[in-house]
Amino acid sequence: MNMQSGTLHANVALDNDWWRGAVIYQIYPRSFQDSNGDGIGDLRGIVQRIPYIASLGVDAIWISPFFTSPMKDFGYDVSNYCDVDPMFGSIQDFDAVIQTAHKHGVKVLIDLVLSHTSEEHPWFVESRVSKDNAKANWYVWADPKPDGNPPNNWLSIFGGSAWQWDGRRQQYYLHNFLREQPDLNFHEPAVQAALLDVARFWLERGVNGFRLDTINFYVHDKQLRDNPPLAPELRNATIAPQVNPYNHQEHLYDKNQPENLAFLRKLRAVMEPFNAAAVGEVGDAQKGLEILGEYTAGDDLMHMCYAFEFLANERPTAQEVAQVMGRVDEVAAEGWPCWAYSNHDVRRHASRWNVGLEGQKLMTTLMMCLRGSACIYQGEELGLVEADVSFDDLQDPYGIEFWPEFKGRDGCRTPMVWETSNQNAGFSEGRPWLPVAPEHLASNAAAQEDDPEALLHHYRKAIAFRHAHMALAKGEHDGVKADGSVVYFTRMHEGEEIFCAFNLSDDPASVVLPTGRWEAIGTELGAVALPAGGNLSLGGWQCCLAIKAS
Repeated sequence: MNMQSGTLHANVALDNDWWRGAVIYQIYPRSFQDSNGDGIGDLRGIVQRIPYIASLGVDAIWISPFFTSPMKDFGYDVSNYCDVDPMFGSIQDFDAVIQTAHKHGVKVLIDLVLSHTSEEHPWFVESRVSKDNAKANWYVWADPKPDGNPPNNWLSIFGGSAWQWDGRRQQYYLHNFLREQPDLNFHEPAVQAALLDVARFWLERGVNGFRLDTINFYVHDKQLRDNPPLAPELRNATIAPQVNPYNHQEHLYDKNQPENLAFLRKLRAVMEPFNAAAVGEVGDAQKGLEILGEYTAGDDLMHMCYAFEFLANERPTAQEVAQVMGRVDEVAAEGWPCWAYSNHDVRRHASRWNVGLEGQKLMTTLMMCLRGSACIYQGEELGLVEADVSFDDLQDPYGIEFWPEFKGRDGCRTPMVWETSNQNAGFSEGRPWLPVAPEHLASNAAAQEDDPEALLHHYRKAIAFRHAHMALAKGEHDGVKADGSVVYFTRMHEGEEIFCAFNLSDDPASVVLPTGRWEAIGTELGAVALPAGGNLSLGGWQCCLAIKAS
């Protein structure tokens, strides 16, 4: 349906702020559900499982790339932005995803990879032919230094130089990721126009918005200046693993350029008539929250940005949660974050954080009470741990490059476990592209449906709790504070006030209830009853949730 026809999309919601506080379920399509027995998940498989997704109570799904691709980076190397790779089905299958999701009240976000394409994209095939063809300037080309070396010291996140020599043009091209993923040149107006057309194509097919991959990588420094070194004490491994020298630079010039904002405004303007929303992935180890604030300020840039702080290797302490949220208040007061504990690029948090079932339940409740939107990665609602994938089964080029110090991303990408009717846990009748993890089998969705204490039911309750209280979904907060192992805050929206306190440890702890008349809520989430006085005692991994009496 085209907006120009004068008929509004059926999926345009009345609430322009539907994305604020939304809970988004990330689907990695290769590993979600295979419908045809080839061992690879597909769009028809997603259609099949939408009732399950809807049963979680989430507002939207985010589908990782399913576009035509040679799959060097599993779809994040796009060779046709406006079609479906046959591996995942057809464009009609995608239409069925949209229709089925909307029928179940679930919105659909798709993963747009605009910073780079595949080397097989027709744009790049044409661009590399010569220095004077129609698309010669569509990618980032540069002459070598006089000694033949690359034009500067920029590094690829996937290892080595970010520059690849091309013999035909006798120039280097930029690739911030794999060499098969050349970077588009956003200084070329025609490139921006073409990418905005891609966004329109999918919006007109009914998508409700986008997850924007590597949003801060779009524009590069036109002068191609060297990045300065970064002092060892300032390095961290939130964006690239510790073994990658990418962490040794301060990335002043290869990304995070101010010209990015003008493009984001154009993209927002394209999205506005469709009531669509975007969540931008900000990949920066030092300034991620500052960029989040910059990119989501006001109402003409991105709606929200995806933050990496809770994707860290160590489980955040109460103090660290307070520090992160305080930093957001400081540098992104006008902005809106989107929090995640797991995704397709990091070890699953059930393994990273090494917490038991009660700890996982409490951390889920915490996420649903924090200011911001939330992303859940497929399988985390089942408590899936990181799968142990042998080197012989490894598919991820990132892991193959840095094995064994970094084993890549395959351990979080193994197939979903649905039930026990076959050895592949209901994912496929054929041999899966990655092995189904034996350690996942007992955690399958069907078994958890039958267990009232299972994590799956807690996710449903926590999401429903968030939706029942607009203070949690859309409200402000009075600042997140920490006292020992307890993190606490109050959320407020249109007269509703909710006090939240979480004990992030095995040991008992206490916290003082704010003054006023409070009533206990959230008992279905294990929240404590309120005492007669103001001193609250919390058991290990226990919370207090209370609403101010009117």
